[in-house]
Amino acid sequence: MKKIALILLYSLLVISCEKAQEKLPILGNPIVKGNETQYPRIKDFSFTNQDSLKITNNTFDDKIYIADFIFLSCPSICPKMNTQLKKVYDVYKTNNEVLFLSHTIDPDHDTIPRLKAYTVDHDIKKNWHFVTGNRDSIYKIATESYFATAYPDKNEPGGFVHSGGFLLIDKDRHVRGVYDGTNPKETTRLIVDVKTLLEESEAK
Repeated sequence: MKKIALILLYSLLVISCEKAQEKLPILGNPIVKGNETQYPRIKDFSFTNQDSLKITNNTFDDKIYIADFIFLSCPSICPKMNTQLKKVYDVYKTNNEVLFLSHTIDPDHDTIPRLKAYTVDHDIKKNWHFVTGNRDSIYKIATESYFATAYPDKNEPGGFVHSGGFLLIDKDRHVRGVYDGTNPKETTRLIVDVKTLLEESEAK
């Protein structure tokens, strides 16, 4: 009996360890203050979406979301990124706990009507905000909060340099995952990780 009990206990420990390992990491360099470890959080922002609505951190209260940085006239990686993120959107578009946030890095050309036309053409009806705003503010939030790159460069295709990643953000404004937005395998990983993060939120 003791041997069986030990085997059962070991099995439970293994299962517990496996579940613990499933938890997504919090990315960024933490600051330790006393007994508290503080991880970087997405800084406050205010932009305008395709419906002319003000979008801030409060829009994502008690939500998880996926963010990226694109521009609609991009001749290189953006079309691939948009296609891949649309696959994630199609999985979660009816789940109001999951939102999407695409920042244009070319606000001079990606006007609100143009962003709106894009969402209409691609059957994006809710829960995905395509935002525009002050260009410097967009570049700053990219580098300071999302570990992303975004800046103009006349020598690059389309005139901009930007990261091709998707960023998974939890309900506490922490970055929990970074994914190659041009790689279908990474898209699959993101879909799974969103589910994992939802389960983690439910367990709290």
